[in-house]
Amino acid sequence: MSRKPAWIIAKERAARGGGEGVWLFGIHAVRDALANPARRCLRLVVTPNARDRLGDLATRPDLETRVADPRRFDAPLDPGSVHQGAALEALPLDWGDPETVCAPGPEDPAPVVVALDRVTDPHNVGAILRSAEVFGARAVIAPRRHAAPETGALAKSASGALERQPYIRVGNLSAALGELAAMGYRLIGLDGDAPVSIDAAVAEAGPLALVLGAEGPGLRPKTRDACHALARIDRAGDFGSLNVSNAAAVVLYAAARRGR
Repeated sequence: MSRKPAWIIAKERAARGGGEGVWLFGIHAVRDALANPARRCLRLVVTPNARDRLGDLATRPDLETRVADPRRFDAPLDPGSVHQGAALEALPLDWGDPETVCAPGPEDPAPVVVALDRVTDPHNVGAILRSAEVFGARAVIAPRRHAAPETGALAKSASGALERQPYIRVGNLSAALGELAAMGYRLIGLDGDAPVSIDAAVAEAGPLALVLGAEGPGLRPKTRDACHALARIDRAGDFGSLNVSNAAAVVLYAAARRGR
């Protein structure tokens, strides 16, 4: 007897009340998830107003939809979640592995990827996904442990980018960086004390991986050792610093400008 696909098993389990999905919330995050053909959606909880804003997406025949009283919005969200009257339980996306997603090709011989070393704040990761989409990055890579998982807070911060920008979780970040290097990527680690500016570091042609660490500790020694070079973001004086999501936007912009 053939075994059911994993996503069908998970969806049936969710329907019985033991779901393994994540709850996404907010109009933008829910709308983009519902519109994403790769996203397996399980249950939708909406207020009448949010249902009207979502339009036909809220009435899909394959989706369990419940209209909730705005005064008692009882989707299982964390307190304080700004849901805007919409919450969706869905299965996490599976983008595949770095070798499949990030391999350079004739149509894109010099892709850019972002690698995150223990960046655990979902708001930062969501903002990084948004910047990665804006500046045309191929993917954002992070370890499965000690990194922000796919959650409603991350999806809302990404403002829809989670559905379009690959967020690849790997078992070993150093091994993934080694795979990128083997594919021809130049690995540039971000370090505020590095002797080279980010503009100079990314000027070289070819595939590029921008490696960012957590705020405070920065890159771990093993991650630093995997990088081909370290680079800094120039600043006006010997004070101040950017959080990791802002730093990612700056280095992605620098990478997008190379060759212009």
